[in-house]
Amino acid sequence: MTGNLQSPISNLNVVALAGGVGGAKLAWGLAQLLPPDRLTIIVNTADDFEHLGLHISPDLDTVMYTLAGLANPETGWGIRDESWNMMEMMARYDGPTWFRLGDRDLATHLLRSQWLRAHRAPPGQGFPLTWVTRELSKLLGVRQAILPMTDDPVRTIVHTDEGPLPFQEYFVLWRWQPVVRSIQFKGIESAHPTQDVVSSLREGDLIVFCPSNPFVSLDPILALPAVRRIIAASRAPKVAVTPIVGGRALKGPAAKMMRELGMEVSPVSVARHYQDLLTGFVLDRQDENLKTEIAFDLGIRTLVTDTVMTADADRVRLAREVLEFAARL
Repeated sequence: MTGNLQSPISNLNVVALAGGVGGAKLAWGLAQLLPPDRLTIIVNTADDFEHLGLHISPDLDTVMYTLAGLANPETGWGIRDESWNMMEMMARYDGPTWFRLGDRDLATHLLRSQWLRAHRAPPGQGFPLTWVTRELSKLLGVRQAILPMTDDPVRTIVHTDEGPLPFQEYFVLWRWQPVVRSIQFKGIESAHPTQDVVSSLREGDLIVFCPSNPFVSLDPILALPAVRRIIAASRAPKVAVTPIVGGRALKGPAAKMMRELGMEVSPVSVARHYQDLLTGFVLDRQDENLKTEIAFDLGIRTLVTDTVMTADADRVRLAREVLEFAARL
């Protein structure tokens, strides 16, 4: 299901900010409609972590596997038709099995970790995460640019009623049950967006905020020094797609986080969270009654449509509607 939009918008440079399954789904839809060199996806890396001596990049891999047509359709993450021999052997050793690594997925982490370790060698002998991601993507046949938000280490720490937890422990090991008090991006002050990220944002004709968790998927990107300012200064339309539909998150802990951080679980809260940056907001039909509040109270042009992406056709339809909506802004 491919084919470019038969309109001038197919000639625009589109930049998508993404993290998690929702972001990957919309990125895939955009990829079906735009020439590969017209789509750049900037991906959260603050939920990267080190596990079993390996550098794991969950959001990068979810986007990469999705665009490569390899993602597990049931979970949205990992690789379809995966085998788990390594994990079964790890269990026999009574090793850590809380974060599951499939056999084929493991190859990605091994190669990434090998190349990143070389990056810590003397200058000129190693590879930053941006280069590693480009090479892995190319080898999987992905032609769109997938950019890590930074080559510097940034790690999300979720401060909870159980104490501070690294994001993957909060999300996977604790199954996001502890009550969230605050969220910290450790290392963000000394991290820098890559030149590729800066250039893509400055040169983009449209910036799309994918339906990703605002607090742990998109906020780390926006928290990087200068990124929010660059986006605010851009004259390109900036459109966010709601990750909240009918008072709940379609996947993951976004709604629970909103409640625990004292926010109303509503698309209005999401729109207000990005208010200083947005030109447009895409709202689901279930929440059509909120259109006036977003459009008039917050001053953000609003599109009402079906935002739930159950099938591939939904992804392409939503991506097309986002592009056409942006073209009118």
